[in-house]
Amino acid sequence: MSAPYSAIESARAALRIEAQALSALVDRVGESMHGAVQAVLACSGRVIVMGMGKSGHVGRKIAATLASTGTPAFFVHPAEASHGDLGMVTPQDLVLALSNSGESDELAVILPVIKRLGVPLIAITGRAESTLARHADFVLDSRVDQEACPLNLAPTASTTAQMALGDALAVALLDARGFRPEDFARSHPGGALGRKLLTHVKDLMRSGDALPRVGLATAFTEMMKVMSDKGLGCAAIVDEQDRLLGVFTDGDLRRLVEKGSDLRALTASEVMHASPRRLRADALAVDAADLMEEARITVVLVVDADERLVGAISLNDLMRAKVI
Repeated sequence: MSAPYSAIESARAALRIEAQALSALVDRVGESMHGAVQAVLACSGRVIVMGMGKSGHVGRKIAATLASTGTPAFFVHPAEASHGDLGMVTPQDLVLALSNSGESDELAVILPVIKRLGVPLIAITGRAESTLARHADFVLDSRVDQEACPLNLAPTASTTAQMALGDALAVALLDARGFRPEDFARSHPGGALGRKLLTHVKDLMRSGDALPRVGLATAFTEMMKVMSDKGLGCAAIVDEQDRLLGVFTDGDLRRLVEKGSDLRALTASEVMHASPRRLRADALAVDAADLMEEARITVVLVVDADERLVGAISLNDLMRAKVI
């Protein structure tokens, strides 16, 4: 029993140390963060992120976060930079360098070149007196009192602090740019959020001959044939100008049968529901899903600015597109 208990306590201790390290960062965020944000906003090029070892892994994640939240960024390995990849850095760019000690040899070699280019340098480091910090225009202090590693050696709390400062920088920039969910979705078109925020009703709706469209005087039996042929479980009732007047659904049919109505004697105008739920084609597909859930329906009709029927979208259409 002692071994599992020891593992649990060790894990909890690591989390407590890392939580304390993050908490300590809050009061140290000040003018340097403000200056860093302003420097990135003024940058007409890209943010070039650099770091060695574990700091490099963190740097790759920070670059990805920046890029996905409106700040063009990519990672350059410092060792490769000193062997030609520094040519990726232009005078219009900005460098964000990570090093806990601030004394990484691979970074130290290229710092003078970066400064000669006149490129702004932001440092995330745990040592304010380090070589990296001295070269930097803005220093984001990531120092921690101890690593979560019981030997106080493996980068753990320090890399967590670096990651958190990178996230803080990205979020501050996102806020300063007025970045919207739609902007985020454009950089994530393959994800669930992209599908929800970029897919419109017009992208998925049935239109033209696929619509179950009938007139007011259409006989009930003919309306049933149209509904069966189109396979949407409803019929849209329109006037001579194709303006939407009403709808008749499979559910309405069941209720008529239960009442014992003489179906053959009826017309579309006598059984339709007037003023059905409808959407515009430029509405988001997720709005169609919300409307279906709210109204407990499986099809929404689509109209133009003049209330003419232009389409229909079903629950199955939304599911196939993975909007829901």
